[in-house]
Amino acid sequence: MTQTKKNVMLVPVDFSEISLNALEHAAQTAKHFDNDLIILSIVEENLLTSIFSNNEEKEAQAREKTIPELEKLAISIEEKYGVSCKPEVRVGRIYKTVIETAVEFGCDCIIMGTHGASGFTRIVGSNAGKVINYSTVPVIVVKSNKVNNAYKNIVFPLDLSVESKQKVKMAIHLGKAYKSTIHILYNKVSDEFLNNKMIANLHQVENIFIENGIEFTVKEVDESSSDFAEETLKFAEYSQADLIMIMTQSEDKAFTEYLIDTYAQRIVNAEGTVPVMCVNPNRDVFKSEFVI
Repeated sequence: MTQTKKNVMLVPVDFSEISLNALEHAAQTAKHFDNDLIILSIVEENLLTSIFSNNEEKEAQAREKTIPELEKLAISIEEKYGVSCKPEVRVGRIYKTVIETAVEFGCDCIIMGTHGASGFTRIVGSNAGKVINYSTVPVIVVKSNKVNNAYKNIVFPLDLSVESKQKVKMAIHLGKAYKSTIHILYNKVSDEFLNNKMIANLHQVENIFIENGIEFTVKEVDESSSDFAEETLKFAEYSQADLIMIMTQSEDKAFTEYLIDTYAQRIVNAEGTVPVMCVNPNRDVFKSEFVI
């Protein structure tokens, strides 16, 4: 009998409160999908350069200091949630090591806090921002210790870009798994041609959700409300959303020019309690689905 390989979620931790909140969030999600977890502790390369003369010594020292505490944390998660939790300690640049570890273990998702003691400060321009920029799998940013309500209410901002609709597959996965309601939010525009294009996008997404048995609502943001990011955040809090799904980049940018766009910056950086799933445009290496 062939055994199906479980999907794996990666959680960077530095033992700060927000990173431990992210771990709890990840554990709840992993339990629901019967996924495995990898908890990753990173010792910054620059921190050890002046102390140790070679990489082997750095790695050994980092492991000796960190692995017992990380193993203890992994055991507590396994006992509490019944999910397999593998501890990993690495030395390197934080964002680069997170990305490399996700690729190495074939992780399908990265779940992380907005900040922490080891460089996870404000998202944009930080290590966490770089993880979001360069990750080929979705990154879920956890902002608080809010109890995960199983992604029952998901806010789905929709715009005119082709990339915006690439969230549909993920929304269907989550919607079926949690019997979610997907709240589609779109910005009405005054230009008739552009507005017709927006409505066509909306109808296409609605039809896909209907075909897949996904419950959804639609909310139009009037053109007089020019700040779509602010309206998205307000709606998420008002609807007691469990997740906001956003695209982080436009696909027409060269890979070396990848930056989190302004809308995504504001959604991720804003204060609040609603986790944000950041999905990058689908290039050939894009792989990001949960096991249903």
